[in-house]
Amino acid sequence: MALDPTLAAEIEASVAEGFADQVAHTQALVRFASLRGAEHACQDYVFAQFRARGYATERFAMDRAAIAAHPGGSKIDDALHSDAPIVVCHHRPNTETGRSLILQAHVDVVPTGPLDLWTHRPFDPVVEGDWLYGRGAGDMKAGHAANLFALDALARLGLQPAASVTVQSVVEEESTGNGALMTHLRGYRADAVLIPEPEDEKLVRANTGVLWFAVEVRGVPVHVREMGAGANAIDATYRVIGALREVEARWNAETSAHPHFENEDHPINLNIGKIEGGDWASSVPAWCRIHCRIALYPGVTAAQAAAEIEAAVSRFARSDPFLANNPPRVVFNGFFVEGYVLEAGSEAEAVLGRAHARAIGSPLQSFTSPSYLDTRVHALYDRVPALCYGPTAQNIHGFDERVSLASVQRCTTAMALFVAEWCGTERKAA
Repeated sequence: MALDPTLAAEIEASVAEGFADQVAHTQALVRFASLRGAEHACQDYVFAQFRARGYATERFAMDRAAIAAHPGGSKIDDALHSDAPIVVCHHRPNTETGRSLILQAHVDVVPTGPLDLWTHRPFDPVVEGDWLYGRGAGDMKAGHAANLFALDALARLGLQPAASVTVQSVVEEESTGNGALMTHLRGYRADAVLIPEPEDEKLVRANTGVLWFAVEVRGVPVHVREMGAGANAIDATYRVIGALREVEARWNAETSAHPHFENEDHPINLNIGKIEGGDWASSVPAWCRIHCRIALYPGVTAAQAAAEIEAAVSRFARSDPFLANNPPRVVFNGFFVEGYVLEAGSEAEAVLGRAHARAIGSPLQSFTSPSYLDTRVHALYDRVPALCYGPTAQNIHGFDERVSLASVQRCTTAMALFVAEWCGTERKAA
């Protein structure tokens, strides 16, 4: 049943009333340089904010053995994997009459790159016009704040969800997805999940899985005057990259076989994200290592894709005069996850569509995203509607990352309306 128009108008007004505080809260989140492995202080702040609102709040560590044993667990690099806690708060209604919900967001952010390429310092949350700048402002601390302030909007009206709501603040979204998986392993379940990633006020219909891997090549070091007698590991690595590009091209040629990807020009992106090697400008380099990311279609398991990558590198190495005797080593060291498709027609999507239409003023659109999303955990392993929907942002993972505040307010309104209809509402206890 659609939300009562009078209540919907009151919720819209309540979101607007609290929006200045929401922006300030988002700025506070952005000020934490919550890079991978350094999210602890930010999670402490989140814990305090949840607790201050009276929610039953907990924090817990990731169980690395349980993650490694699960088919959706990504590869754990002990030296790099975050040990910051997961923070979760729980709302329990007076009477459980509605449908339960998980609201989830991540606090980890990607590195800033050279600081001189930023207009403002990356962890200085400057507002200019409609834009809030800062690393993580869009991806996804604005969405993180929206989860909490959508519930605040109901509370200001003396209301609360008439169903259980779990708000999850996770880490490792940018590198493994193991934080979201840990909430699943912890046993949290709901009738639907909403994750407000920056999606231009659209709903993600399908998204790719992701593999992270490194390729290590060893050469033979000699002085450059005897370069012909050695083997340059960096040069050899570039040849390996060519073989990986062939895999990328082959997978992109298969779009017609994968629903929702038929009209995508290049959904499988191979990124050579980092390269390191050699020791001295006048020595032929004896080693080189590249760190890579590649996407995979929903329905293709990470193990299948990984086997193809290994086979392609091995096959190329056998054809290369140097690499045939010095085969490269492929190491999977992060994301090891498959993608998912959000099947159309769920009641959760219909409720979000109504909420979006009221808040935004246009029908809800969906699209295919060639990227990793934590919604894969809930779609694949909980098998519930997993909705990824959120505000407009620019330059995420780039310089001068920014999020539209007007869009954040519209999406927060849509989220509050969604919660009110999906969960139902009841009067807060005095």
